Amino acid sequence: MADPASALNPQRIAGLILAGGQGARMDGRDKGLAVLRGEPLVAHVAQRLAPQVGTLIISANRNVDVYARYGRVVADDIDALGAWQGPLAGLAAGLAAAAACDWLVAVPCDTPFLPGDLAARLIAAAQAAGAPLAYAVAGGRHHPACMAVRPVLLPALRDYLAGGERKVGLWQSQAGGVAAAFDEAPDAFMNLNTPEDLAAAERYASQ
Repeated sequence: MADPASALNPQRIAGLILAGGQGARMDGRDKGLAVLRGEPLVAHVAQRLAPQVGTLIISANRNVDVYARYGRVVADDIDALGAWQGPLAGLAAGLAAAAACDWLVAVPCDTPFLPGDLAARLIAAAQAAGAPLAYAVAGGRHHPACMAVRPVLLPALRDYLAGGERKVGLWQSQAGGVAAAFDEAPDAFMNLNTPEDLAAAERYASQ
């Protein structure tokens, strides 16, 4: 395990934006490209995450040319898993791309208000517990898709997916994940699943 100083060196941390979903509750739109205050959601998320990491990876299964403006694009392993298999499929692709890093910090593409110290606090929580994974909790709500993960967990994740499992929280529990508290900033994890959520975020951002 890397020592705390190297683990918190941004050049040893990769960021992953999970943008590979179907957007079913967004009327089938590519959620990462839904527009908030004149910019696609992925741009807002990238602006928050990029300063915290050394490299930025985007998990996307369509509109690859657009996502490539914001980072290195990786696609789900459709041959092994099938199409549209959820965020853990995107996480597996991201972990493979981040194999040389100490940590991968993953976030959804529809969380445009993320904390500026997300990566540092997730990693610190994992290190304090001697855990290979930490996920965000804010205001009593778990946000499992916001997590810091050691790339060494990739084989276990692949086995979990190969067994037909897709639940993020269950895998995190099996992997020994711990919670990182962000109770002072519950709105930072506002995620936009529907057009109504997007409209609410517009109002929130204009305050």
